[in-house]
Amino acid sequence: MPKQSQPAPGLEREMTPRPQFEAPLYRAAGKLEGKVALITGGDSGIGRAVAVLFAREGADVAIVYTPMEEPDAAETRDHIEREGRRALLIAGDVTQPEFCRSSVEQVVQELGAIDVLVNNAAFQSNIDSIDELSEEQWDRTFRTNIYGYFYMAKAAVAHMKRGASIINTGSITGLEGSKDLLDYSATKGAIHAFTKSLAQNLVEKGIRVNCVAPGPVWTPLNVTAQDASDVPEFGADTPMGRPGQPEEIAPAYVFFASNGDSSFISGEVLTLLGGETRAG
Repeated sequence: MPKQSQPAPGLEREMTPRPQFEAPLYRAAGKLEGKVALITGGDSGIGRAVAVLFAREGADVAIVYTPMEEPDAAETRDHIEREGRRALLIAGDVTQPEFCRSSVEQVVQELGAIDVLVNNAAFQSNIDSIDELSEEQWDRTFRTNIYGYFYMAKAAVAHMKRGASIINTGSITGLEGSKDLLDYSATKGAIHAFTKSLAQNLVEKGIRVNCVAPGPVWTPLNVTAQDASDVPEFGADTPMGRPGQPEEIAPAYVFFASNGDSSFISGEVLTLLGGETRAG
C-alpha cells in the first residue's frame, strides 16, 4: 500500500487503493431473506462489505455512522439498493446510550423489525508508549468500542425474537495484545469476553451471539491510526503477506447471521488471520 494518511474517522473514498467490498465471487442463497439488520460503522470497511452481502442475501439494512462519514454512508446505501433491498442511514454517536436506543427504535419503526445486530463501530489510534496514551484517548476508545456495543445490544435485545443474532467485531489484538494499541486491544479483549458472556445470558431467549476477530484488514482505520510511512508495511507480516480485504471478511458475518448455517453456534470468536494460526 502507498504512503497515506487521513484525519479520523477517515473516508474510504479517499483511500488508495480503495478497499474491496463488492465480493464479485460471492453468490447469494437467500440466507437472510426478509430479515432486517443494523450495522454500526456500516458506512465503510468491514461494515460496508457486510451491509452489501447482507443485502445480497435478502436483508434490509440500516447502517449507523458518524456525520463526518456521510459521503461513505451514501455510497453504501447506493450499493444496498442496487442489491434490491431497503437501506436506512442513521448518523450519530454510539457512545451515547440514548442515541443507541433511538437508533434501534427507528429501525424497528421504519423497517419493521431487528433480526441481526452487527456491532462494528470502532476507534483506533496507535501510540508508541503508555506515556503517550492520554486518559482522554483511553476513555474515547472504551466508550466507542465496548460501551457502544453494550448500549446497542441492550437496546436491540428488547426488540429481538427467537432466531435473532448479534455479531460483534473483535480483533486478533484482543487475543494476542498489541504494543502499539494498548487501549484498542484492551477493548477487543473485552468484546471477546462480552460475546461469550452475552451468548450465555441470551441462550434461553433463542438469541445467538458470536464474534469475528480479524487480523489486519484494509479499512479507513488504518490510514488514520498510524503514520503514513507505516502504511506500506500494514499486513505484510501475515503469512499471506498482505492485509485482508473487507469482502474477504464479510462472509463470516453472513455465516453467523444465518440460522441455516450456524443455528447451533453461539459464544464463538472466529479468527480470520491470513494464514496465521497462533491464536487460541
